[in-house]
Amino acid sequence: MMITVVVADDERLLRDALEAILGLERDIEVVAVAADGLEAVAQINRYCPDVAVLDLQMPGKDGIEVTEAVRESSAQTNCMILTSHARPGYLKHALESGARAFIPKSTSARTLAEIIRKVHAGQRYVDPELSAEAIAAGDSPLTSREAEVLALAVDGATVEDIASRAHLSVGTVRNYLSSAAIKLDAPNRHAAAERAYERGWI
Repeated sequence: MMITVVVADDERLLRDALEAILGLERDIEVVAVAADGLEAVAQINRYCPDVAVLDLQMPGKDGIEVTEAVRESSAQTNCMILTSHARPGYLKHALESGARAFIPKSTSARTLAEIIRKVHAGQRYVDPELSAEAIAAGDSPLTSREAEVLALAVDGATVEDIASRAHLSVGTVRNYLSSAAIKLDAPNRHAAAERAYERGWI
């Protein structure tokens, strides 16, 4: 049985390489490629592939958002996510979105093909090293509001800017940032944002 696949990655070189490498497998056929998340959703809806190999970070929609869109459309496509940004929090989000596999881009071509076959057969696969890092990082201690304002602080925004963008008062933003910094044992909001970002919590 031929396993049909859609490949989505915003890096053309990698996208072309994946298409060529998978095309060498006798039981795998790449039926379409996509350069961003929106195109990925369109191609998946058009071809209804057995498996979608999705880059985690793409314009339009990232791999997790594409996976969520596929699940919401009740498509039978099994999604797997490739990443070079293996922060622990991403793994949890990916699995919650319905992804059947989460693997680094350093994975060998042979292993990638085997994982596609496993996913097609209804199995799950998570890279052992990524899984261990996710377990070590644990769950985020931040509330959704704390995570929201901390994410806005990543680029060095002022408290006033964060308040405006989050539609909150300056005092409320200060309280959320202070609470988040305490939970993350960080000396200030910038350090707290960096720590949360590294763990994939924002």
